[in-house]
Amino acid sequence: MKFVRYGAEGAEKPGLVDATGAIRDLSGHISDLSGGSIDPDALAKLGAVDPASLPLVSAEERLGACVAGTGKFICIGLNYSDHAAETGATVPPEPIIFMKATSAISGPNDDLLIPRGSEKTDWEVELGIVIGRKAKYVSEDEALDYVAGYCTIHDVSERAFQTERSGQWTKGKSCDTFGPTGPWLVTKDEVPDPQNLRLWLKVNGETMQDGTTKTMVYGAAYLVSYLSQFMSLQPGDIISTGTPPGVGMGMKPPRYLKPGDVIELGIDGLGSQRQTARADA
Repeated sequence: MKFVRYGAEGAEKPGLVDATGAIRDLSGHISDLSGGSIDPDALAKLGAVDPASLPLVSAEERLGACVAGTGKFICIGLNYSDHAAETGATVPPEPIIFMKATSAISGPNDDLLIPRGSEKTDWEVELGIVIGRKAKYVSEDEALDYVAGYCTIHDVSERAFQTERSGQWTKGKSCDTFGPTGPWLVTKDEVPDPQNLRLWLKVNGETMQDGTTKTMVYGAAYLVSYLSQFMSLQPGDIISTGTPPGVGMGMKPPRYLKPGDVIELGIDGLGSQRQTARADA
């Protein structure tokens, strides 16, 4: 199934996508897509609901991030061998972990705000893993049992903030709107192999990224297991798993976003996003 959250920012309601692509209101069954409602068993029970019995939602409604109550937004760096090569980096012996502030989370089609002082705002399409139940010290074999589903993530980065100023990467990853999430939370039954998904991103209609999760160094199950050795993963936590080649900093010369640019991105089966860049006030 494909689940969504729709409505004004801060007042989103849960919904599901029916076979025609229309959104149906789920608020009569769950209060939001968070906590126990996104446990894999709970989502499976929602599969028994007849979409035709649910109120139809206007196609004009804004889409919010596809999951609520995110406590941790965990990102993995240099997790595609071909992306590491384009940046001149070596593949790390263990996953590179950094955090993106949850205040960066935004809807998939909300405006992308270029922060004050930014000259190097960059794009990164990524596969997102949404945790559905508490995971702690789980094995790789059982790791995906703790996953609610998958989604499209835009891991926006300000490269000067990230790499040219002292400290860690977090401040270059956490600006407001730097984490568009969704449009859909897609359950695992619709994604039989998360390591065989095409990812793509365009800027003003020009293809910048066109990759596949086949080239991920550390796959979805490994990452869930690995992270659970260091911290408990909670329902609603998001793991953004890295990006394929084609980012702006890897171009010769480098190319970055400017106000008015339109960014479109998506993952096969997980839905697409569209943002317009504008300067933050």
